[in-house]
Order: sequence, then structure tokens, then C-alpha cells
Amino acid sequence: MTRLTLHGTPMYTEGTPPVLGRAAPRFLLTDANLTDLGLDHFGRRCKVLLTVPSLELPSCTASARQLEEQLQGQPGIVLVTISPDLPFAGQRLRGDDTPGQTVFLSSFRSPQFARAYGLDIVSGPLKGLLAPALMVLDADHRVVHVELVRELSRAADHAAALAAARQAIRRANATSVASTAVASVAR
Repeated sequence: MTRLTLHGTPMYTEGTPPVLGRAAPRFLLTDANLTDLGLDHFGRRCKVLLTVPSLELPSCTASARQLEEQLQGQPGIVLVTISPDLPFAGQRLRGDDTPGQTVFLSSFRSPQFARAYGLDIVSGPLKGLLAPALMVLDADHRVVHVELVRELSRAADHAAALAAARQAIRRANATSVASTAVASVAR
């Protein structure tokens, strides 16, 4: 169990957050078309996973919008905002200028997601919702950044997550270039 607070009021989560360097737990979450999507849906892009208790909370909406703005013009990175809200809640936040770069998914059909990612709030006023967190997965779905927000009135460190995402992209590009160079030498 992990202790979180909301303006000093304690609450606890169940489960363990994903471990750096390891493969992220697989999931199936629901989009606004009621289609279940998993990590493979995003291909070899770097994934920034933002989990929030609810898109109805102004702080959660603000965090999602800020990350979306910060990711504009960052090819190879997709922002996946996840909440337990009905999947239609994300439609009103979706920007028209970043098609495919921002996806809103709901865990409403997949309560196991919260436990697998260590985000299941099991006590306190937000019991049953997702703990706010910011995670970055590389192209191979390995965890390269994890931040569980311990004080729910504060935002996650967007700069640290974006730096981890950019580094994951650079590593993937360097590996791709190295593989191409080796392949051409072997001819």
C-alpha cells in the first residue's frame, strides 16, 4: 500500500506501480467509440500515460491540456490520458490540432488496470478512483519514468516526464540508425 494525501487527508492505494526498466503491464481500456485498446494499438511510439481520478476535476483537466500543449510538434510520442470516467468524458477535451497524438481512455470496464499499475485508491474520499500518476513507456513498452503523485492537490512533474519521453525517442532513433548501419555493412 502507498500512502497519498488530499490536502493532508490520508488515503491509500493498492498494488505496486510499474518498475523502471521492465515491461509495463498489458491492459485493455475503452475509447470514446467503446473500442477496447491496448498498448500495441500505439505501435512503436513512446507513450506518456497520464492517469487522473476524474476528468471532471479542474486540476485533472488542466494537467491533460498542459501535457497536450507541451507535446505538440513532438513526433513519435502519444499522450494517453486514463480515467475511470465514462469513455465519452474525454471527447470534450480533445483538441482538433493533435489528431492521433492524444488519446483518452477509460478504465470503467477494466478495474484490474488500477491494481496492475498500483493506482487503485482503496480508502479515503476518493476510494474507487485512480490515483494521479505520470508514466512514460518507450517504443517497446518498457517503463522509463514513473511518478505517483503523493499529494493529490499538486500536479505531476511534466518536465521530468517529457525529458524521459524525449530521451526514449533519442534512444530508439539511435538504435534504429545503428541497426541500419550494421545491416548495410553486412551486405
